[in-house]
Amino acid sequence: MPTTTSAPLAVTDIGTGGPALLLIPGWCGDRTVFDPLLASAGGHRRVVSVDLPAHGGSPAPDGDFGTSEVVDALVATIEALGIDTVVPVGLSHAGWAALELRRRLGPDRVPGVVLLDWMVLGTPPGFADALAGLQSPAWADVRAGLAAMWTDGLDVPALTEYVASMTTYGERHWQRAGREIAAAFEEHPVPLQALEELQPCPALHLYAQPAADEVLAAQQEYAATHPWFSVQRLDARSHFPMFEVADDMVAAIEAFVPGVVHLSVSVSAP
Repeated sequence: MPTTTSAPLAVTDIGTGGPALLLIPGWCGDRTVFDPLLASAGGHRRVVSVDLPAHGGSPAPDGDFGTSEVVDALVATIEALGIDTVVPVGLSHAGWAALELRRRLGPDRVPGVVLLDWMVLGTPPGFADALAGLQSPAWADVRAGLAAMWTDGLDVPALTEYVASMTTYGERHWQRAGREIAAAFEEHPVPLQALEELQPCPALHLYAQPAADEVLAAQQEYAATHPWFSVQRLDARSHFPMFEVADDMVAAIEAFVPGVVHLSVSVSAP
């Protein structure tokens, strides 16, 4: 059975064995987005889903905060829970936190990362304008547009409920999201190039959108010359595919994790 604690972030903790999975939601969302994955994934290993600071059940820090402080809290939570080896699973722009965990803790403790529905090859046209809009007086209109895009044409009640919960976060949260995401892409316009700098870091990208074949082909072409990267397009239609194909996602993650653990052991051997 899962347990819930706040150590120091609010978490749901299920399963045993390592490496553990650390499920990290994106800005303006909470750990319930991962509920469809917990029971199945927890049958294979320890799985911890977490709320970001000032999100869900996690306390708010004093003053403003950004990605660096989020990672501080994630590291503190990993240590408080006694997790030795961890594979971060970052939803969308939580991928930046996953990469930073690898940078801070190193390959022995973070042998690989899983990225969910992210812009691994860079941002699409118009995305920078949306981030700027979140930091403007029109932020609520941008938030409404995102919510509509994430639910358009989909009859998935759990997805609709989750996206509705995201719209309960107000201006300060969405402004922070726009600011932090924009800053991250300004420093590293292509996330896969940031991964290359981490020795590189083995990574699995699971995504559903965009569904265009050329997007998948570009990632497969990259993977062909960078064997530490792998990609799988899921048979789903939303930005939150765990509400549609949770079992497929768990199967893909479980196929990935043993390989990165073996690679880490091989690299570390004298």
